[in-house]
Formats: sequence, structure tokens, C-alpha cells
Amino acid sequence: MKTLRLILWIGVAVVAAAVSYAYVSKNSKSKQTQQAVTPLGAPFNLIDNKGEAITRDNLLGNNHAIFFGFTNCPDICPTTLLEAASWLKQLGSDSEKVDFYFFTVDPERDTPEIMNDYVNAFDPRITGVTGDPAEMKKTLSAYKIFAKRVDLGDGDGDYTMDHSAFVMLFNAEGRFKGTISFGENDDIALEKLRRLVKNS
Repeated sequence: MKTLRLILWIGVAVVAAAVSYAYVSKNSKSKQTQQAVTPLGAPFNLIDNKGEAITRDNLLGNNHAIFFGFTNCPDICPTTLLEAASWLKQLGSDSEKVDFYFFTVDPERDTPEIMNDYVNAFDPRITGVTGDPAEMKKTLSAYKIFAKRVDLGDGDGDYTMDHSAFVMLFNAEGRFKGTISFGENDDIALEKLRRLVKNS
């Protein structure tokens, strides 16, 4: 009798474990699926470096790369834009299939005029984007970009910005396709851009 009871309890435990595993596995896959399709970006109303209104709809219709930075950045931003100019040149005719955008994380200082001079110093094919600080803050949040003002403590109120340092890649429908990390090997960065173009 004790043996039968033990066998029954073991059977119940096995069934319970199987049900628990199936439940956890299903929920895990569901969360992974949700994470995989979670969109980046949202509608915005900003201003480009020519002083013209720019919205998310302007980005759609062509593959695009977005980098978030600021014109007073001492190293990461100018280095990335130099690399972007080089990538566009190396892509040749395929460069027409990828639009490159430089969104400021410092809209208080980065006016359209300043942005225009800045991006044109690297490549006129790069579009600078600035605008209302509150609207830009919402845009940064929508693209999951970290940006923080850091006081330099010089008594003059001067500051710099800590911010995310990667290029984000999107297809023509606005679907996120990956990143190019700061300092990434040039050949790998180009391959990512060529793959973006090829799969469009």
C-alpha cells in the first residue's frame, strides 16, 4: 500500500513538474517574442539642420542610420561622424540607400545653424536634427538613448553631456536592425551597412 502511494505521489510530482515547465517555457518565449518585436522610436516633431520641420515619417521610405550626440562633444561624436563620412564614401552608389542622421542630445546649444555647420564639416549627406528640448527628450526616450547633462564645475555654468555612443540601424519601414558600436572595426561596420542595404 505504501509503495502504491509512493508511486502515485511520484506520478503527481512528475505531472506537476511537466506542467510548470510548460508554463514557464511558454511565458519565457512570449516575453522573448515581445522583446524581439518591441519597436524603437516614435513620432516626433523636430527641426533639421536646414531649419525645416522633420518628423519620423521623413525617415521612413529609406534605410537609415541614427547617431545621438552633440556638437561640443570632444571625441566620440566627431570620431563617429568622420567614420560615417568614410562609410558613405566607401558605400559608393549604395550610399543613396542609407540616410544618416545626427540627432543632438543638447538642443539648448545645438541650434539648426550650429548643426548645419557641424554636419557639413563632415559630409553634407549627414542630416542634423535638433528642436524643442522637451520634444527631443521624448525622442531620446523613445529610442532608448541615455543622455545626461554633467556640470564641469568651472563656475561658469559650462557642461558636457554623457550619452549613448553607438549608431542605430533601421530599415525603410523603421524596424531596428542593429547597431554599430563606437570604435567598431571599419570592415565590420561596412558589412553591417551593406547587409542593411542588401536586405531592404
